[in-house]
Amino acid sequence: MGSLYFFFFFFFLSIELILATDIITPTRVIRDGETLVSSPEVFELGFFSPGNSTKRYLGIWYKKIPETVVWVANRNNPIIDREGVLTIINNGNLVLLNKTKSIIWSSNTSRKVENPVAKLLDSGNLVLKDNFSTGSESYLWQSFDYPSDTLLPGMKLGWDLKTGVERYLTSWKSSDDPSYGDFTYRIDIHVLPQIFIYNGSTKMARTGPWNGFFLGEVPKSPNFIFEPTFVYDKNEIYYRYESVNNPVIMLTKITHSGFFQRLIWKEMGSIWDFVASEPNDLCQYYGKCSANGVCNIDKAPICECLQGFIPESQQNQTSPTRCIRSSPFDCSSGDRFIKLTGLKLPDLVETTLNDTMSLQECESKCLKNCSCKAYANFIVSRGCLMWSGDLIDIRKHVNESSGQDLYIRVPTSKQGSLFCYS
Repeated sequence: MGSLYFFFFFFFLSIELILATDIITPTRVIRDGETLVSSPEVFELGFFSPGNSTKRYLGIWYKKIPETVVWVANRNNPIIDREGVLTIINNGNLVLLNKTKSIIWSSNTSRKVENPVAKLLDSGNLVLKDNFSTGSESYLWQSFDYPSDTLLPGMKLGWDLKTGVERYLTSWKSSDDPSYGDFTYRIDIHVLPQIFIYNGSTKMARTGPWNGFFLGEVPKSPNFIFEPTFVYDKNEIYYRYESVNNPVIMLTKITHSGFFQRLIWKEMGSIWDFVASEPNDLCQYYGKCSANGVCNIDKAPICECLQGFIPESQQNQTSPTRCIRSSPFDCSSGDRFIKLTGLKLPDLVETTLNDTMSLQECESKCLKNCSCKAYANFIVSRGCLMWSGDLIDIRKHVNESSGQDLYIRVPTSKQGSLFCYS
């Protein structure tokens, strides 16, 4: 009786695998021209040639928007013909083979299971798992851990601190070339988490530091489109968002020209609608007003030196210049602090953090350290950030409730004033 039960169990299981269109097994492969479709048919996986290119790549796209590719496997290693095959080999890895059976791309997992299958989920996540296991903790590998240029709802942007894995976006080289481009969108976890757009290793834009409630100039405000989540604990540091209205198709991406965009699909016009595109003003560009300057998009000129600073030189009206102290500190006779409100805090360069100090304790400690140039709360009324170097990439917020207070050190004899320089 037991053997008969197992016969029918495996018989119906094999029928299910044959009929499934979202699963790859060691005996069911995907060849160029064939596709894998998620259930209920939101995403599709297959081979494609981007733009005007004739090279072939394995990718995932929206089934009804095939020109919108959200993930690419062999970004830097294209196939030059239509002989590519996606399959699961003997060691349980998902691999992409070319005409000569050479491995072009691999999931490269060391864990082995008896019944490996690859499944395209309706979230757009391609997962490799044991067919008899359930739950995300059983995944041997998943594409969500290796983003391309697109962050889909449910994907994590950030760090797994237990494994050291960082998930970040990398732009395409161009609209015809999905190989690694110049721009990345990632979370820097030095001192406190911040999201940056990088051009190579150069900082291009940033959100500002996590303050316990939101990231810098990205307040967590209610909306009817998406729900953002930020997790910051000993195991993980990541940003994620979910679509509030499930039928809405949305994504965020870093473009090949360096812009971070949030997009929603408009069914009526069959077009992507921009919810946000950043940087969207001059003050969002990193260090626009140079060291110890503050950028205010509502003023002309937009750059001015912080109180207690003056322009080092006035070379011309278009190039920012470094701001320097109007007079040196006099630690022996005493200094004081000027409170500036509604700011994106400076980048965390030459910065120390104590997350238990009160604001009063922070002021006292900064005052006793002659190299301490400014301080601020980490979280409202708690925590202490102290800057000992130049104050870089500060902006004045249009909506002051989105900003934070910064306390600038000045000599007691100086009242402090603002100097415009560009």
